[in-house]
Amino acid sequence: MASRVLSRVTPQSVLKSRRVRDYLFMTIGIIITAWGLDAFMIPNKLVAGGVSGLATVLYYTLQDRGVTLPVGVLMLAMNAVLLVVAVSFKGWRYGARTIYGMVALSVAVDVLARFTRPLAVNDHLLAVLYGGVVTGIGMGLVFKARGNTGGTDIVAQLLADHSDFGVGQMMLAADAVVTLTAALKFGPNLALYGAVAIVVMGRVIDLVQEGLSVEKAAYIISEHSDTIAEAILSELGRGATGLNGRGLYSGSEREVIFTVVSRREIDALKALVRAADPGAFMIIADIHEALGEGFKEIGV
Repeated sequence: MASRVLSRVTPQSVLKSRRVRDYLFMTIGIIITAWGLDAFMIPNKLVAGGVSGLATVLYYTLQDRGVTLPVGVLMLAMNAVLLVVAVSFKGWRYGARTIYGMVALSVAVDVLARFTRPLAVNDHLLAVLYGGVVTGIGMGLVFKARGNTGGTDIVAQLLADHSDFGVGQMMLAADAVVTLTAALKFGPNLALYGAVAIVVMGRVIDLVQEGLSVEKAAYIISEHSDTIAEAILSELGRGATGLNGRGLYSGSEREVIFTVVSRREIDALKALVRAADPGAFMIIADIHEALGEGFKEIGV
């Protein structure tokens, strides 16, 4: 019996485990983030908020006083203090993924710093753009794996519990404080570059989590909704859903057709709607991800 149970445990089955996959993606994301910090952000004194930004400011401040401590060590020390404070206020709500993210990113920053050559050292704009994109990709993978690296997340949650502001607003405020600290140390120009990096990183994180906009959602209001729906089903091979609607001006009941198509099918959809009813009203919107029949399988 034992041999039969063991035989079912294969490398493929282990990789399919959500937990293993999450930690794998977290690790990859952390390595990418650490490389982006070492290659673009830290050597160019660019601070994109968070504990890594504060550690960069502290690193150069101590260096000016003849003390050299690795950025990763400073990050780990600050995250440890934040974690202790958070546990004392909120209890042990931070799981293994948070601790793993904190420690792994700190270690990765210091290990990769030994092998990473600083890039775009004479062009802060290039450093901001590439650094923001690379670190955004890395953090996006971490968040997609339901992990985090501590830092301003913890601060924001603590402050949000004792104020009327949300976590997102508190995170923005925490990053603003870090940016102001960078301005006092490195000057306003580098601080402004750091603010640009925050924006770039945020957009890339959203892109990684939500995916590229490759599908289109369409809402169609027409007196010939049956004809249009039949054309969508038969000619495009796509599904469609009829929603109950009522014109608030006319007071008349009308069916609203909702359908999702690929980007390359949007012109065909417009053509068949126009052929069935030139007076139809149509709304087309970008969607980042479509899951289910005809698209990606849910959970992939």
